[in-house]
Amino acid sequence: MTPGAMTEDVTLTNVNLLLEDDPGMSATAGLFEDFMKSFRMFSSPTDVFRLVAEYEKLCSEQVTMLNKLVKKANPGQNKFSKTVEVLNLLDQEKCTWRLLGSLYQDRQQYMEDEENMDTGMDILRKSEQEISNSLFARNSSLRQSQIVVDWLERNAVDQIQDYYENVEFYSQSVCWENTLHSLQQKTAGVSRSDRNLVSQMDPDAPIRENKPLAELDREDEARLLKNLFAKIRAGQLEDAQRLCKKCGQAWRAATLEGWKLYHDSNMKALASGNIASIEGNPNRDIWKATAWRMSQDERFHPYERAIAAVFSGNLKEVLPVCRSWDDCLWAYFRVMVDQQVEQEIRENVEPGCECEPLPDNYFDKLLTTTKIFQDLQAFPSEEIEMQSKQKYHMIQKYLILGEVDALIEEMGEWLQDVANRPSKHLVRFMAHVVLFFRSLGLDSKEEICTAIIEAYVKDLVDVKHLELVSVYAAQLPEFLQVACYAHFLEGIHEKETRKYCLQLAEDAGLDVPKITKTVVENIRNRDLTEFDADTESTPALDAATSEEDRKKIEAIDWLVFDPSQRAEALKQSNAVMRTFLGIKKHDAAREVFHKIPGDTIDVILKNWLGHAGRVPLPTEDDNAIKEYLCIKAYLNALDTFNDWFEHYHNRKPVEPSIQEVATFQQKVHHEHKEKEFKMELERWEHGLNNNTKAVVDNIYNVLLFPDGGWMVDQHTEDSIDNARATQLERLREICIPMLCFLLQSVLHTTGQYQQAIMLADVIASEEQQLYTVFDKDELRKLLQKLRESSIELLDSNLDALGYEM
Repeated sequence: MTPGAMTEDVTLTNVNLLLEDDPGMSATAGLFEDFMKSFRMFSSPTDVFRLVAEYEKLCSEQVTMLNKLVKKANPGQNKFSKTVEVLNLLDQEKCTWRLLGSLYQDRQQYMEDEENMDTGMDILRKSEQEISNSLFARNSSLRQSQIVVDWLERNAVDQIQDYYENVEFYSQSVCWENTLHSLQQKTAGVSRSDRNLVSQMDPDAPIRENKPLAELDREDEARLLKNLFAKIRAGQLEDAQRLCKKCGQAWRAATLEGWKLYHDSNMKALASGNIASIEGNPNRDIWKATAWRMSQDERFHPYERAIAAVFSGNLKEVLPVCRSWDDCLWAYFRVMVDQQVEQEIRENVEPGCECEPLPDNYFDKLLTTTKIFQDLQAFPSEEIEMQSKQKYHMIQKYLILGEVDALIEEMGEWLQDVANRPSKHLVRFMAHVVLFFRSLGLDSKEEICTAIIEAYVKDLVDVKHLELVSVYAAQLPEFLQVACYAHFLEGIHEKETRKYCLQLAEDAGLDVPKITKTVVENIRNRDLTEFDADTESTPALDAATSEEDRKKIEAIDWLVFDPSQRAEALKQSNAVMRTFLGIKKHDAAREVFHKIPGDTIDVILKNWLGHAGRVPLPTEDDNAIKEYLCIKAYLNALDTFNDWFEHYHNRKPVEPSIQEVATFQQKVHHEHKEKEFKMELERWEHGLNNNTKAVVDNIYNVLLFPDGGWMVDQHTEDSIDNARATQLERLREICIPMLCFLLQSVLHTTGQYQQAIMLADVIASEEQQLYTVFDKDELRKLLQKLRESSIELLDSNLDALGYEM
């Protein structure tokens, strides 16, 4: 792709994003998948800090992209504010990953090296720089405080690039060019201006003479000082010095050297004959005391005082120019580091060398990390921060303090606040922070950590991130893995997508059999209806299939993908069919039945044989097979009855009729129709006989079901499922009487009265004990119908039982 084509593609992408309701969220949707890929790529505990660096990089790329998007958006639109909010949130996340990696890399390294550290290091006869280096090497708290300072300065670099790159100055290469021009004109007598400007051009002239510069130079000076402070705030001291030289203020660049610690390596390497350059300022103590006094002199510009205060450790004079929480934190930590280093140097100065005393209030308020954050809570920042940004500052605070438990508890409380639930990006960050701590063995609040990861999994489920859900569900305890992934699968309906999701679960190490079982159980246990006790037979032996019923039917697919789960598929299918049969939704039960592959029983037996050899099949599986066969027999009985009903009522040929006065042609045509009618009637009667025989055989297959009877377990299980046992008993009470009424109706309708009477013997038999499932009203009604068959027999000159008299 050419550069021009690439630019055009990016531009079109940005335009398309701006058309979205929430451009920021749409533009960053891929970040979730990117984090997952990185999480899997750097899964080894030894790669944990490479992983954190990768997270930071991903967020940085998104921030860059969103910055471009924001520049193209209309600031007046609501979309713009949403995009800016996402931008600020991801920028804070980027900074937090940066802090996390820096701090904990040092902490882990310190834990490994502290036993071998020489804490009794000789610091006598060492330079200021050596004393400082020795202090940093053995004092982890100070070292990590400096890491915080470096982190804040690095964050500020990004802001400098956005806001200070294109600052222009009136003076170029010459200091105070307009003031100089005015003085030159005045000296030459060209200008008669009586403006009260400085009369000399040395750096101290404005303060010494108490006179101003030219107006343009004052504006230039203010702009320069603000820019210099911004560069110092970003740790870009050399850039600040270059800017001073560019604007003709080389003297100011030189003053910014005075704070550096003194070190002369020649004192220890004279024998080698090599002369090295001296580092730092040998009169640093004098420079620092002077800078302190300068920072308190109100005649100087606030930013000039703040610059002097930064290098002299005068916190009080730095804070007035701080505009954000980050600025204040930087000022506090820089001064705290300065205090500790200065105290160490003065306590270990070489004998005979006295330091210039600092003001008494320099050491009046010795800062600590805890005290800093207490002060920051009361600091009136001019920055109005959005809630999510405040949350990131809270996270950063706990990371700096090293209070992992407190951080996890705080994040757990955010999730409980339903009204102000964290954004999806923040929840993603929280989950990965928890996983980071887990990889370091620091996740002591296991229950809260689990809740945070579970919240992230639920977010992924809501937006159907197929590839991500399994990866993060695998980070939960096993019982939650099953529950969360099962909940996710309940919303997947396409067959190929279901297979794909199961493969993802298997790749992630999830317990697929338990999950699919849970999916089916969750779906089939919804909207449970009491079994219908009305056993009256009607031509319409079915009820409508609802949308919820459709979900229960399709849920069985989850268990038939894997042949090893065929036994569980059979049990769950039986449970769903029991429910449908109990409320007379026979079509729904048939659909479930047809979901079970025809070779299921063979597969179950084969699987068990391969697993346990010749050991008998488990009682639970054996009972499930029998129940399946019972349901099959029952559905066959209903199907044959429906075929018989359709054949008897809707397919019987109609005898042709003829008018009383008919022509010869009509009579011939009628005779032809009568012959056809007799042939059709003969075929119909033959079909009726076949259908009747099929109905009788299939209903008797249910009534006389072997091995204990229909819907009666052949073996008793060790752990009885009371709900299932109750359902089986209710189905016997509902279905058996109904089939008996259907059988009596078929036999009576087709004139098989004696066979209808014989049904009473089957019901009364002690072997089957079918009479036990009838209530009194049902028995009374059945006897009434048998009485009608007996009357028909008596009318045919037979006795009441159908025998000849």
